[in-house]
Amino acid sequence: MSEERPPSDAAQEAADKARASDADADAWAKACAEDLAAEKARRRAQYGTPPGSAAEELRKLVDAVADKLSGMQSPLLGAVAGGAAQQMVNQVVQQAKAAVEPVIERNPDVFDHLATAGSELLAAYRSAVEAQERRWTTRGTDPRDEGTGPGEHIDLD
Repeated sequence: MSEERPPSDAAQEAADKARASDADADAWAKACAEDLAAEKARRRAQYGTPPGSAAEELRKLVDAVADKLSGMQSPLLGAVAGGAAQQMVNQVVQQAKAAVEPVIERNPDVFDHLATAGSELLAAYRSAVEAQERRWTTRGTDPRDEGTGPGEHIDLD
């Protein structure tokens, strides 16, 4: 039989440091998770529930529009034709929801990418407009625009 030797002091010390390091890392991770949860709760309380993914928001929009269209009454068609028109609107709404839902289910991340691309295009447009506005507003204040630049003065008398 083989006898197990007790660990040397150096090996024991290294093992203790490793355990302490692991405990510190766990404590740090736990504290970070608690801080993040508290910050999320604070933001939810201050700003409300954050919006969902673009696919979820599109689904909410389709549902809201469908509900609004289904609840509308058509005063132009009168009472007799209003029932038939309402049925037709309900049918169109149901067909639109049936067409949109599979697209959302199959490609939820596409809508997130489209939303991000739209935000980037909007930021680029704003930047271009702001740059043009700066040129327009500073045009009259530039001395070179008024003809008083460093050119030679010629007396015509």
